[in-house]
Amino acid sequence: MSGPITAPHLERLEQKIRSRDAVVAVIGLGYVGLPLAKGLAQRGFSVNGIEEQPEKVELLRQGQDYIEPALTDLPELLGKLRPTTDLSSIAESDVIIICVPTPLSRNLEPDISYVEKVSLAIGRYIQPGSLVILESTTYPGTTDEVVKPAVESQRRVKHVGQDYFLAFSPERVDPGNPTYNTSNTTKVLGGATTSCSQLASQLYEALLGSPDLVKTASSTRAAEMEKLFENIFRSVNIALVNELALLCRSMNLDVWEIIELASTKPYGFMPFYPGPGIGGHCIPLDPFYLSWKAREFDFRTRFIELAGELNAAMPRHVVDLASEALGSQGLLGAKVLLVGAAYKPNISDSRESPAIRVAEILKKRQANLTLFDPVAKELRLHDGETLRSVEFVQEGAYDLAILITVHSTMDLSSLLRAAPKVVDTRGATRGQENTSHVLVLGAT
Repeated sequence: MSGPITAPHLERLEQKIRSRDAVVAVIGLGYVGLPLAKGLAQRGFSVNGIEEQPEKVELLRQGQDYIEPALTDLPELLGKLRPTTDLSSIAESDVIIICVPTPLSRNLEPDISYVEKVSLAIGRYIQPGSLVILESTTYPGTTDEVVKPAVESQRRVKHVGQDYFLAFSPERVDPGNPTYNTSNTTKVLGGATTSCSQLASQLYEALLGSPDLVKTASSTRAAEMEKLFENIFRSVNIALVNELALLCRSMNLDVWEIIELASTKPYGFMPFYPGPGIGGHCIPLDPFYLSWKAREFDFRTRFIELAGELNAAMPRHVVDLASEALGSQGLLGAKVLLVGAAYKPNISDSRESPAIRVAEILKKRQANLTLFDPVAKELRLHDGETLRSVEFVQEGAYDLAILITVHSTMDLSSLLRAAPKVVDTRGATRGQENTSHVLVLGAT
C-alpha cells in the first residue's frame, strides 16, 4: 500500500471514530449488514441502516429482528440505529459500509451489479473525508476495479487516501453459531493506502473492543483473496469427506466411524463431515469467484473446481439412496417427507440449500413431496415454485422421510416414525434406538 496522507481528513475522522461521533451507514441489512449495524449501535455509533426492501425497514422500525427473531435487543438500539430506504442518508455519514449480495449468474460468473449500483450511489452522496468499506464477498480486485472508479465517477472525491478513504474487510458471519458472532470474531481488513487501513482498523477496533481482534492485510486484494481462501478451504475438505463417504459405502465401511477414529489424533487433522451438499451464501459461491478471476491470468483452478463438482453431485446421491431405500416401490408417486429446508441446523436461511436440488430431482422422478421445517418454513425452487412447511409430521403418513437438516427443536424420534423408510444425510440418527429402517449417508 502506498499513497500520501492528508492529515486534516485523517485526523478529523480518527477523532470522530474515537469519540463515537462518526455516523456510519451500513448498506444492506441482511445476514451480514444487520448484525454489523446493531453491533456498531451497541458501541455508541449513530448508524443509518439502509435497506432497499421497505417491508424489512418497517419490521426493524417496529423492533423486529428478521435475521435472529429470538433476539430482543433491537428496540433499545433504535435510538442509535435508524432503518431507512433512503440512500441519500449517505451524505450525512462519515463511514459507509457495503454489505450487499454478490450472487452468481446462470453462467456461474460473479454478479457484482449490486456492489456497482451502491458504489455509484455513494459517489453521488459521499462527503470528502469519508471512509468507504466493502464487506461483500467477491473476487480479488473488486475494491480497486469496481468500487473505486464508481465512487470517484461523480468527482465529489477524486483521490483515494487523500480526500476519501477506501478499504475491504470480508464479512465473517456464521448464522446459528452460539460462540462466535460479529462482536468477537477477528476482522481482517486491507486498505487502498496506509491511511485507509489505519482508519478502517480503528473503526473495527471500536466495534470489537480490542486491537488484538483486528488483522491488517497488505492490500485490498490480499484481504479479498483471504476471504475466498477461508471458504474454499471448507469446500475442498467437505468434498474430500463426501467422496470418502461414497467410497466407504462401496467398501462396506462407515465413514462416520472413520472420522471419529481419525479425530483422536491431536495434531494435523481437522474433522469435516459428509452431507447432502453445501449451502448458504458463501461456500457454494466463493470458489467460482476465484475460478472466474483466475482465467484472467490464464490459470485454471482445477482442484477447486473438482471440489465444487463433487459437492454439487451429492443431492443426486441422496436421491439414489432414497430410491434404494424404497426398493421395488420406487419414487414414482411415492409420498416423500423432506425434513429441513435450511442449509444448516437452527437457522432460517435456505439460500443455496442442498434441499433445493434434492427436491428438484425428486420432482423429476415424480415423487409427491411434503416439506417439514418449522424454522425455515419454506423452500424456493429454481423454477419459482415454493414448497411450504407443514405444521406437524403425521406418523406413518409417508413412504419415505429424508433428513436434510435436523433442527434442535425437532423431535427426532417422531421423525423416525413418520415413514417405514428413512434416509439420514447428516448422521443425525447415529446412536439412536430403533433405526433398523434408516439408511445413513456414508454408512452401511
